[in-house]
Amino acid sequence: MSPDRFRLPKNFVPLFRRFPIIFYTGKWLVIASLIGVLTGSASALFLVSLDWATNFREAHRWIIALLPVAGFLIGCMYHYGGKDVEAGNNLLLENIHRPSTIIPLKMAPFILIGTIATHLFGGSAGREGTALQIGGSIADQFTNLFRLRPRDRKLVIIAGIAAGFGSVFGTPLAGAIFAIEVILIGRLRYDALLPAFIASVVADLTTRAWQVGHTHYHIPFVPEISPLNLLCAVLAGCIFGICSIVFTSLTHYLGSVFKARVSFPPLRPVIGGVIVVLAVFGTGTTRYIGLGIPVILESFSEPLPAYDFALKILFTAVTLGAAFKGGEVTPLFFIGATLGSFLSYFIPLPTALLVGMGFVAVFAGAANTPLACTIMAIELFGASCGVYVALACVVAYFFSGHRGIYGSQRVGQPKHLLYGRHADKRLSDLRAEVKKRDWRKR
Repeated sequence: MSPDRFRLPKNFVPLFRRFPIIFYTGKWLVIASLIGVLTGSASALFLVSLDWATNFREAHRWIIALLPVAGFLIGCMYHYGGKDVEAGNNLLLENIHRPSTIIPLKMAPFILIGTIATHLFGGSAGREGTALQIGGSIADQFTNLFRLRPRDRKLVIIAGIAAGFGSVFGTPLAGAIFAIEVILIGRLRYDALLPAFIASVVADLTTRAWQVGHTHYHIPFVPEISPLNLLCAVLAGCIFGICSIVFTSLTHYLGSVFKARVSFPPLRPVIGGVIVVLAVFGTGTTRYIGLGIPVILESFSEPLPAYDFALKILFTAVTLGAAFKGGEVTPLFFIGATLGSFLSYFIPLPTALLVGMGFVAVFAGAANTPLACTIMAIELFGASCGVYVALACVVAYFFSGHRGIYGSQRVGQPKHLLYGRHADKRLSDLRAEVKKRDWRKR
């Protein structure tokens, strides 16, 4: 048989070159779906474990006294076995900006164990950081499996972030937008839209398939749009933006104090744990630890006092500043919701609407993700509040400046011409520059 019979025609074009869009779509449909299924299943396990930890703590409140012990064990776990994953969400962002070594898969169990322990023993933390790290670390394992190029690896990590966020909050659209918005302030990664949306939607479906539900919120009445109401929304957005600055600045400040004053890392959560325990037993309530979902639900129905959001800021800043594990987002929901509830004493908008606005706007200012937060509000509360929450989120975003909870977040497009020199700089570098200027003035 002649070898010529097996030669390809000169004008032969491979299928993936003839129809690149079909090949691209099929590739990401497979990869992002796998990421979504695995991350959604992990989120289901995490949410069930978190519910168990919360219920057990509330039924056995004496366990809160052991928070310093839990902090020491968490600190030792990361100090001796997890230094390469200790950066958490910032490690994910750094690998999107400048891909390096594959993110170790151990990030997922480490953050899962650390977060559950933090909540079980009474720390004030959230769950978004855990979900992002689980999703990102799982997703990055596909880099070697499918021999992906660096540019595709970035999209894989973004898909993991989207899957984690969308599944843990039950907001797949917000999860996808958050993943492409959080990387660069002022710019979106449109090339990541397809994998992010597929991964987020599949992850959310997977979590629901495991029959793991999410908290439901309701805004019963949204007033008609008028100049006065819009002005009130702008005013509220300014206040929410200031609140995000206070939370971000205090958390980073306490973190730097713990690092400067306590050289042995496992002792930092011990000291922070002692402070939280004394505060819990001093106030005589567990209202300000854990996720605080009951208080968030309460805020939708009645105005709450000002000290609710202030105390939650303090409890969370100490917990996270002392290197306990968990996220910032759910505490930010608590802070924004209770602040919005308090503002209803002075701002002539319905209490539930102000609560919903604060719920997402403080987060928008702290994470620099106004679009994701607006979509999240629409998914959680309904489209009728869209104009109000969007206005509050955008104003809070601009009001917070170039500050944020994620130090490795970069400035893609400065929020204002006055900040033109901040372009392409990390938020952590900007904080360091401010500290250096303050030190020189002294």
